[in-house]
Amino acid sequence: MKILTLLGGARKKGSTATVAGWIESELQSMGHEVESIPLQNKDLKGCLACGKCKEVTETVGCIQKDDAIEILDKMVAADLVLFTSPLYFWGLAGPLKTLIDRTFSFYVNYHQPGHASLVEGRRQALLVTGGGPYKNNAEPVFTAFDRLQGPHMAIKSGELYIGGCKTRDDLSEKQKEQAVEFARKIVG
Repeated sequence: MKILTLLGGARKKGSTATVAGWIESELQSMGHEVESIPLQNKDLKGCLACGKCKEVTETVGCIQKDDAIEILDKMVAADLVLFTSPLYFWGLAGPLKTLIDRTFSFYVNYHQPGHASLVEGRRQALLVTGGGPYKNNAEPVFTAFDRLQGPHMAIKSGELYIGGCKTRDDLSEKQKEQAVEFARKIVG
């Protein structure tokens, strides 16, 4: 399986990157091809809501010229995309949220006849890390991710929240085991 990991966190060796690394290692040991893209230093412009992308249905039709186009094309080519982010103010980190907004170019006719998506039937999974608990903290991110599957016509393969980790030093062996189990689940 061809897997693309989108690293939304700012720290290359932070909690999110560490947990994502555990997941990627397990996926690679299972024989999957894994590509990881750190988004922090990419040129990602916000969606203009111009609608030009809806004029082209067979490819990513965004008119902007930035790093998002190549990443969006890789998302279309992947069998599974793993979205990863630390929890920032009850939401995703900015670079990942910006890229998700640009996935507006993946689909046409949402809630209408003829709804189609460039990522239809592909798998998507979400990993979020945070310093606090899930309850009254992380729920909005997971609700939004659930809703993303509708317009994308994608399959939600899984979601994982690792709480109580303000730094990677806070991560435990039990959390590593959760990450390894999550890796097995999202490709199963």
